[in-house]
This record gives sequence, structure tokens and C-alpha cells, in this order.
Amino acid sequence: MSDVRTRPLLLRNRDFAKVWTAQVMAQGAFRMLQVGLVWWIVSHVAAERRGLATGLLMVLGTLPAALLVPVVARVLARHTGRAVLRGTTLAAAGVAAALAVWAVLGAVPLAAVYPVALALAVCQAFFDPCIPTSVAALVEAEDIESATAVNLATLSLAGLAGAFTAPLLVERTGLAGLVLGCAACYAISGTAAGLARFRPPQDPPASTPAPRRRRLRAILAELPLLRSILLCLAAVNLFSTAVFVIFPLYTKSVLHADATTFALLEAGLGVGTLLGALSGKHLTGRATSVGAVCVTGFALALALPGLFPHRPAVIGALAMAGWCVGAVGVRFVALFQRAVPAADKPGFFALMQAMIGATFPVASLVFGLLGDHLSPQTLCLVQAVGVLPAACALYALRGRERALAAAPPTETTLLEGTA
Repeated sequence: MSDVRTRPLLLRNRDFAKVWTAQVMAQGAFRMLQVGLVWWIVSHVAAERRGLATGLLMVLGTLPAALLVPVVARVLARHTGRAVLRGTTLAAAGVAAALAVWAVLGAVPLAAVYPVALALAVCQAFFDPCIPTSVAALVEAEDIESATAVNLATLSLAGLAGAFTAPLLVERTGLAGLVLGCAACYAISGTAAGLARFRPPQDPPASTPAPRRRRLRAILAELPLLRSILLCLAAVNLFSTAVFVIFPLYTKSVLHADATTFALLEAGLGVGTLLGALSGKHLTGRATSVGAVCVTGFALALALPGLFPHRPAVIGALAMAGWCVGAVGVRFVALFQRAVPAADKPGFFALMQAMIGATFPVASLVFGLLGDHLSPQTLCLVQAVGVLPAACALYALRGRERALAAAPPTETTLLEGTA
């Protein structure tokens, strides 16, 4: 038994490995489409007001996660993880394939890609929170933190692969090749998810009252520390998300470079995030203390491209920023996995996705509009200054996390307030 436990989780749990494959393919496809369409707009479509055009695309790509949270929570609570993962990815494959056929037959107008981006974002709004919600149905309790680290590292790996491939694919095969590749990835994802077996939830002992699913507002009301952490993370994302709008413009107008350089910048961010996700669980200290340090490091990394507009320095800065994001993500999601009662996890992770994701469309639109009036270097400095208050707020929460660790919540105690 000990020999089995020493093997990597992906090798000793086949069902988790299948869901991991589904995650890599789906999240890689979505990231590929986002980055590829942004580069297609900046390089081949929009000669003027590129910031607004790319900002609007990012708004449509992130808005569903914020608006659909009640629907997502109900769907995740009522349907199996396998059904949600398989259904959303196969639907996304069909949408991407339809756009690919259009691109093969003739030129696709810019207005046509916006509804496609919106439809795929709707699918992703269900897929993304379903991954952490399904962890308990795939792995043993002692593997939750390892599974969380693998999932976040997978997100980084998928983002890296998709972001690096996308601009190069656009330059070599055009829009048709980009969306056809996305459709294939989604189809593989749906197939892999459909082959995985999810364990049914364990029934509580007869002497223990069955936990009730509660309204989304009640979940956060019973978890004030986690609510405060989510607000801090949402504040960070309000400024950090802008990298997806700023750096295509930065590549064109500051570095005066091509798709290869843009791919390298995306790769730097992706490699850093992957390394951060893999190493985050080894950092010592409370999650809030580690988070405060990492967010501060993230701010410093964002400031560097604004001060030193040289390609190696920018790639290194983005790698550092990615590492900070990946490391802090592992610590906080692992904390959430252990602190949130099982019955509340579908609602909580849907809320988490919505609270963090709600800032994405705002940031995309605001920074997109600013990108048509301010230099990308100035916007980098605005980002850096903007995330520092969140670092201070996380550091102030360390005492409350210590109290949570001293008296960890259980399903029974957390539900007492709603009886």
C-alpha cells in the first residue's frame, strides 16, 4: 500500500487522470481561442481602436461566469460531474466547429466571432467550477491538496500551451486553423470526461442530520473569512486580468514585435504560473500570509515592464508574476477545499468563480478603453499600484485564519446557524 501511495496521483488514480485530460484539453482550447482571437484582431482586423475591440472580446469571454452563478450552482448540485463536463465540452466543440467551417468557406467578419466567444464562455462557466467541485468524488481525502495542486498546475499548463500556440497558429493557418484546433481539443475533452467514473457522495451516519444545500448568500454569510479572501482575490483580478488586453498592445506598440514575441510573453506567464502551482503547496506559513507576500511580488513584477521595455526583462517579469499567481492559488483553493462543507461546495465554487470572474469584464473593458489613450507601459504601472491594497488586506486577515485553523469548521457546526 505504501508503494502505491508514493506513485504520482495521476498514475494511481485513472479516473482522476481522465478528468485531468479533459481539463487540459478544454481549458487549453478556451485559452487558445482567447489569445488567438485577440492576436487576430490586433494583427489582422482592427487597424484602429484595437483596445476597445480586444476589450469587448474579453468582456464576452468572462461575463457568463459572473452572471450565471445561480444557474451554475443549481446545475452542479443536481447533475453528476461527468455529465456537466462531458455536455459542456461537446457543446463547445460543436460551436467551434461551426465557426471553423465558416472560416474555411470564406472571410469571417469581426462581429461574427463575438457571439462564438460568448457561447464558449457560457460552456466554460459550467466547466471551470465543476473541476474543483468534482475533486472529492475522484480522490481520497488525504489526496485533496495534491489533487488541487494538480488541477491548478493543469490550468497553468493548459493556459501555457494554448497561449503559446494560438498566435503562431493564427499566423500560419489563419482563423480556420485556430478554431478547428479548439474544436478538436473540446471533442477530446468531452470524450475523456465521459470515460471517467465519479463516486457518489457518501451518505452521513444515521445519527447525523443530512446537510442541507443552502442559498448562495447564506454560504458566504457562514464563512466570513473565506468571503473576505474572495473579495481580496477579486480586487487583485480587477487589475491583473488586464494583462490579457495590455500585452498584445505592448507587443505591437512598445516592443514592435511579431507573433513569436507575443507567444514568448504568454509562455513566460504560463511557465511561471505552472511552476507556482507545482511549488505553492511547499510554501510555509498561513495561506493569508503567503498570499500577501505573493500579491506584493506580483505587483513588483507587473511594474517591471512599465519601467524596462526590453523583451528579456518583460518575459522574466511575466514569469515572476505567473509564479506568484500560481503559488497563491494553490494555497487558497486548498484552504477552501478543507473549510467548506461538502454540501456547500457546488455553490461555493460557483460563487468563487463568479466573484473573481465578475472583475474580468470590467477590467477588460476599462483597460481596453484606456489602451486607446494611454501607453501600455503606463497601464502596467497602474496594474502594479492597483493590487497593493489587496496584499495589505490579506496580511490583515492572518489572525482570523489562525483562529479558523484552531477550530476547523465542520458540516454540523456550519449548518447550526441556518437551523
